[in-house]
Amino acid sequence: MDFLCPDSRKSSFKMHGGHARPWLRHLLAGVLTLCTGLAAAQSPSGRVYVSSEKDNKIYVFDIQGTRLSSIEVCKRPRHMMFNAPHTKIYVSCGDSNQLGVVDTASGKMTEQIAVGDSPEIFDLSPDGKTAYVSIEDDNVMAAYSLESKARLFEVKTGGEPEGILVMPDGKHAYVTSEIANVVHLVDIAQRKVLKNIRVGKRPRRFVLAAGGKELWISNELGASVSVLNTEDQSVKGTVEFKVQGMRSSDITPVGMTLSPDGKTVWVGLGRANHVAEVDVATRQVRRNILVGKRPWGLAPHPDGKILYVTNGMSDDMTLIDTATGKALRTVAVGRVPHSVLVQP
Repeated sequence: MDFLCPDSRKSSFKMHGGHARPWLRHLLAGVLTLCTGLAAAQSPSGRVYVSSEKDNKIYVFDIQGTRLSSIEVCKRPRHMMFNAPHTKIYVSCGDSNQLGVVDTASGKMTEQIAVGDSPEIFDLSPDGKTAYVSIEDDNVMAAYSLESKARLFEVKTGGEPEGILVMPDGKHAYVTSEIANVVHLVDIAQRKVLKNIRVGKRPRRFVLAAGGKELWISNELGASVSVLNTEDQSVKGTVEFKVQGMRSSDITPVGMTLSPDGKTVWVGLGRANHVAEVDVATRQVRRNILVGKRPWGLAPHPDGKILYVTNGMSDDMTLIDTATGKALRTVAVGRVPHSVLVQP
């Protein structure tokens, strides 16, 4: 049964000659209070969130790219993730060594979780209770309880760990080491590395594709993406990028995202100032799309029609029409934007 809240701007509580009956007045006042509470508890829809490393803020936009507000957070906010119901945003803050927790309904940071030195990328356990964080300066993947805020354990990695992806069953995690040029397969229960998988030069980020059977890894200094078979941990293919008029050394893929229909991986090509559209089934680049300077952060709208791309060196965000492959508009988003999230 649907419950229809009254509009407080139109409710006068008057009847029978303009006098409100006391019992009715109290009843309607209670209903309005309940509805106000329900509205406050709901997360705002149609919002785009962008973390700004230099402004120590998360900027809030509507889906067309109009800025609505900003949220003060911890120092040097970078990677962000929603919790499952989209009522919270977790954000890693590299200079204050924290995970900030933002309440999406109030638009305020409500708590912080202390982590190790220079956190960047993290992932959440399938039950949403644990954060696995790459601690770059300590060369570890560290696990933290989001409820108690306690550090649970850590796993040693190669130099400069960054990308982290926890598998949907919660049993294993993958971690990139930028210095070692490997991906670590971590057994979470045993708290140890099971295998080191050699990929391209300076691996950075992950996308899980093909129904979980493929793990795509961006190789920043290899102008490529490695495709890993998650069943036998073998590298089954490589996607190489070329941009007309660009040297291979200027093509630096980092950020990636999967389209909602699972058919496309979008790859930010860094210094090449383009985003590549890659067909998952054939691993062929369909087209390269010009955006701003050093695109890394990417997120699609849940309906798949718009791709949001943060450009870290031009301090803006490009909105791409995914059907035509053309930029719709580019908007200012603060200094050194890192990541973008889309609230459906």
